[in-house]
Amino acid sequence: MNRILTALLLLLCARGYSQDAPMLKGPVVTMAPAPIVSVMQGKAGTVPLSFRVVRGYHVNSNKPKSEFLIPTALKVDATTDIVIGRITYPEGKDMSFAFAPDEKLNVYAGDFEVGVLVRPLLSVQTGKYMIRGNLKYQACDNAACYPPKQLPVSFEVKIAKAPPAARKNPAQSPHAHK
Repeated sequence: MNRILTALLLLLCARGYSQDAPMLKGPVVTMAPAPIVSVMQGKAGTVPLSFRVVRGYHVNSNKPKSEFLIPTALKVDATTDIVIGRITYPEGKDMSFAFAPDEKLNVYAGDFEVGVLVRPLLSVQTGKYMIRGNLKYQACDNAACYPPKQLPVSFEVKIAKAPPAARKNPAQSPHAHK
């Protein structure tokens, strides 16, 4: 019976339905200005994105322990000449809360960083490019979860010219020159 009650509470939390929970008055997650990362044409580089969860709240990690919970996920819009590669998430913290004291949930609280791998094609022009996307998350406090939200994300990548290809010396003649 306790398992059923816990599953029901997790389901309600995952779906964001808390009848008597107050609505949030602002974003629970904010993003710090991202550094401008310089990446050479044809090479890959990682852009670190720093996020902060407001004190008193948490968000589900990228890999929550229950299938009923909504994971934090970054979706980045790809440009035509810059390939968006792997997005790396930090490990979450296992914590228990009043609504399910016997269950540990994997969450982010405080500051966390997400890495975005970008690889410009060799053909991309040098210069700065704005990359945009959204961080989808579901905020909860110690008593209730709220409807999922999306935080607009943007960062710049500076594309640098690739060095010229290494030139090999032409093959030497097998004949000895005297």
